[in-house]
Amino acid sequence: MLATVRRDIAAVRERDPAARSTAEIVLTYPGLHAIWGYRLGHRCWSRGHRLAGRAIGELTRILTGVDIHPGAVIGSGFFIDHATGVVIGETTSIGDDVTIYQGVTLGGTSLERGKRHPTVGDRVTIGAGAKVLGPVTIGDHSRIGANAVVVRDVPPNAVVVGVPGQVIARSRPRSSSSPPDLDDGVVPDLVGTTLAALRQRVDALEQEVNGTVTVPDIRPSEGGVWQGEDFSI
Repeated sequence: MLATVRRDIAAVRERDPAARSTAEIVLTYPGLHAIWGYRLGHRCWSRGHRLAGRAIGELTRILTGVDIHPGAVIGSGFFIDHATGVVIGETTSIGDDVTIYQGVTLGGTSLERGKRHPTVGDRVTIGAGAKVLGPVTIGDHSRIGANAVVVRDVPPNAVVVGVPGQVIARSRPRSSSSPPDLDDGVVPDLVGTTLAALRQRVDALEQEVNGTVTVPDIRPSEGGVWQGEDFSI
């Protein structure tokens, strides 16, 4: 337990350049407080003290704004940046060194008991406002863009954006020692690229009607990656 707590603190230092000292992290980071509250509640839950686990989870939610069910399974090095409005359901499973931002929901889509929440692999990054719904699997080292809605499985080393979430790229495989990929600024604009492609096709159609050119074939290739555009990250 103590080793896990130390790893949680280290995760903040590694992934938040605003963190200046261990004392600042321990005293002022609600995401860290939420994780520690979850770990205490999960310990009670795992030992059969379900009411105590839920009570600790509710108190943690009131104090931090983060709602993590004590039945969820979360690995070490978990980091919630700007912890506000995060929801993690009962049967969620999260691997090691995962980073999520504010407004993320790892929720269910079924009223039936059993596995109904996501499984998130190691070293995954989930952007602000993203929703991962149902018993889907997010592969290791993947990145979910801000405000994406993911309802299907995501392969390892993938980049997902949009509503519903689409795999738009496969990044290079990352080793277990590589730092998490936190740069949401380089996630491609799927909507903008689609509109640009449609506009190009409309222009080509207009020219073909005038008998000047042949319309190019502009369409997505397999996997949802637009042909003619390099999305590799």
